[in-house]
Amino acid sequence: MLYVERGGRSLLSFSTEREELVAAAHALAGAVHEGWLGSLAVERADGVGSLGSDLAEVLTEAGFRVTPKGLRLRA
Repeated sequence: MLYVERGGRSLLSFSTEREELVAAAHALAGAVHEGWLGSLAVERADGVGSLGSDLAEVLTEAGFRVTPKGLRLRA
């Protein structure tokens, strides 16, 4: 399970199970692509920089792209 903090620059995860995180990342990407959420530019994940976080791999698998500030997904 993932929680997008206000502004979309931070994410919090509430699971350590990879399968659950992958499913949540794909659901989040789907919400962006379907227009439920605007573009996301995640700078922090679980309290650390998003590029160095444990979530970086699952987010990039879901379609997020690496940028100098973090991970971005456009609608």
